[in-house]
Amino acid sequence: MSRSDDVLKLHRLAHAGGSAALLEWLGTRLGGWTGVVRHAGAGDPADPGGPADPGGPERREQPPGAAVRGAAELSARGVRSAVLHDAGSATLLFALDDRRALAAVLPLPHPPEAPALLADAVVPLALVLRAEEAERREARAAVAEARAREAVLRLLMNGGLPAAHQIAEALRPPLPDPIRLYVAECRTGRRTEVARLCQELTGGRAWIVPCPVYVRHLIILVPADADAVSADHDPLAGALTAVAPDCAVGVSGELALSQAPTAYTQAFHALAVARGRGERHARFGPGPELALAAREAGADWAGALLAPLHAYEPRRPQDPGGQELRATAHAWLNFGSHATRLLRVHRNTLSARLRLIETLLGLDLARLGDQAGLSLALRLTPGAGRGSGAAATAGTPGLDAVLRDPRLTEWARGHLRPLTGPDAPAGARDTVRTWLAHDARLVPAAAALGVSVPGARKRLARIEGLLERSLLQSPSVRYDLWLAQRAEELAE
Repeated sequence: MSRSDDVLKLHRLAHAGGSAALLEWLGTRLGGWTGVVRHAGAGDPADPGGPADPGGPERREQPPGAAVRGAAELSARGVRSAVLHDAGSATLLFALDDRRALAAVLPLPHPPEAPALLADAVVPLALVLRAEEAERREARAAVAEARAREAVLRLLMNGGLPAAHQIAEALRPPLPDPIRLYVAECRTGRRTEVARLCQELTGGRAWIVPCPVYVRHLIILVPADADAVSADHDPLAGALTAVAPDCAVGVSGELALSQAPTAYTQAFHALAVARGRGERHARFGPGPELALAAREAGADWAGALLAPLHAYEPRRPQDPGGQELRATAHAWLNFGSHATRLLRVHRNTLSARLRLIETLLGLDLARLGDQAGLSLALRLTPGAGRGSGAAATAGTPGLDAVLRDPRLTEWARGHLRPLTGPDAPAGARDTVRTWLAHDARLVPAAAALGVSVPGARKRLARIEGLLERSLLQSPSVRYDLWLAQRAEELAE
């Protein structure tokens, strides 16, 4: 093979197979070990001070001691190439840059064309190494940005608005306020395409975050003034479902950014409705909000209930404090066992935190009633800080006293009215009552109703469409239904 053929082969390998393929061919061609060796003390600017990337060519295997010693000599002498001889072998080195060298450890006598071939390999190898480093840096930057955007979402969901704004300002675009929040559900492989389309349709003004809990969901925050939207017309949702027919989109109402948790819950409920519609998108249906109806009557009760949580200080610095426990409770109530994905903790850690929350608040979180009360209290005290609220005393009203308020009675009757309306399927109210009585667990509820589990699930799915709210997936309306039913019972 001529030298020109070798050079052509080197460039083709660099272009098609990268540094690993080029080095493997060199080793086979010369009959010895070839690889990239770092100079002594040289760091990788792609990962300063950290461990080397496992994908880099110089980490395929531990380099021979002769190659390591040769690289040190090359650096110490400040030369661009060198040949070192050991018993029965020769080490040929050519500098790639100021921190790495191409090394070949070959048995003697080595092929006469080895020095020229290695010298010819320096330029394409150096170029492809730089390209691969750039790709790794870009991939790390993309991961870092994705995690930062997820952190912004978590802050919004837990009342950390100032910190969320600071991070968002660095990432761009700034967080919109007021907002409409969209939850787009599509195949996992299409999330990037849908996100790109969303940016185009909103002129880059949308804040888009892949949902950390549901892998098929994108969470999209759009300025409320972006387009004229009505209950029957949403240009963005319509465009997304037109381009991606397998996509379904739920849309919240127009809310302040500080109400992002409410906006997310609304969009999630709207998504449950959108799945059954031909146009594949839906806006959150009108209806009274429990937090608004209960705010005046329940604020003191909520503050007293959560006071031990807000005042809690862990014994060890590494243990979760009150605010972290509050975020844990919020995530678990909304997402159940999937909260581990949102919180990035092990399921045993989640269980331990929930037991601590039960102890602090005197609740049994296996009971739907206690879950519903905690959910309402968290909604009535958004972003409460440490020590906020006074602990419950003998004179502090309980949840039943809050639910007896006439405003809550009116809300409850309106919330439950669709279950007995003309469009309700037969037995809808009994189905919901039985399901709630069994702590929203499908298997015992189905047994009590005398139907199969799939039959009970189908009943609840029909009721989802009736209520325009999610029942079977979290966030679920089951807490509000329990509270509405209890308020109605107390009124009677």
